[in-house]
Amino acid sequence: MPRLLHPNAAHVADILISRGHHGVVITAPEPTATAAAAARSLGVPVGAIVKSLVFLLDDDPVLVLVSGDHEVDMTATGARLGGTLTRAPLELVKHSTGQPLGGIAPVGHPTNLPTYIDETLGDHPEVWAAAGHPNTVFRTSYSELLRITAGLAVRVT
Repeated sequence: MPRLLHPNAAHVADILISRGHHGVVITAPEPTATAAAAARSLGVPVGAIVKSLVFLLDDDPVLVLVSGDHEVDMTATGARLGGTLTRAPLELVKHSTGQPLGGIAPVGHPTNLPTYIDETLGDHPEVWAAAGHPNTVFRTSYSELLRITAGLAVRVT
């Protein structure tokens, strides 16, 4: 019997299709809530995994899409973005994205989050991002990720 997509993943797939992406979402047999777990499951370098992180830029939530092998330098990245970058509280992350931690997709949120994308994701011919649930991912490219999120490239390290 075919597996149905989790409702969050089905919503993400619909958003992807509406933005010109193929909308194919893959469901892993076990959660891939960390970049390392997703990379192992897909057989790709951890740097090709997109981590979706919510921060506050001054007082406003923003989404930063980061290569799986990077950590965000909040001081330097905040300065590049023209403000102070801090981690968003868990409740704000859940409210802003409508998706669980470990499964936050770059799209499909109930709020319009300004999106910034780690420019080193462009080093990979394809990248993989969560699709709204910890067991789901989708494949895209850096340029397509910029397009479907209306994101801006930024150096995060």
